[in-house]
Amino acid sequence: MNSSLPVEVPMDPTAVELLATHRIMAVSTIRPDGWPQTTFVGYANDGPDLYFIIFRGSQKFANIAAEPRISIAIGDEPPDMRLARALYAGARASEIQDPQEREDAWKLLKRRHENLVGTPIPDAGNAAIMMARCEHVSVVDYTKGLGHTEEFDLAIRGDRPDVGGR
Repeated sequence: MNSSLPVEVPMDPTAVELLATHRIMAVSTIRPDGWPQTTFVGYANDGPDLYFIIFRGSQKFANIAAEPRISIAIGDEPPDMRLARALYAGARASEIQDPQEREDAWKLLKRRHENLVGTPIPDAGNAAIMMARCEHVSVVDYTKGLGHTEEFDLAIRGDRPDVGGR
């Protein structure tokens, strides 16, 4: 084994499930005045890569342009605290510029969000299709015991995190 290659870190099965079964995430960015700003966006994912759309004129777009590091949160309110499960991640967001990659991301978004079916891809002059690559992930899973949290960093192979089994 070549020791110069990064160690592969498989993505936690609970993280994979949470990313695949939710459609809305909270995105936190940093405003120019230093205060955090959190908003909700619809998303679709391909492993740890999250895709979402934002308007170019939005504060969120300006915040990400100035500082691409974002935090995300995905989860829901369980009927019993012992069933709480959520995913938190630090990610780097960037706009997808390549037309084919924009089209591929749009297809993922339409698959996850039925309300987008039949809608043309947003005009690139008005809306940006963003990709956030998760780097630091925490999974809260109280089904394994109250307070149970697992944290991991995704290994980078080239420019794409390894998510194990993909």
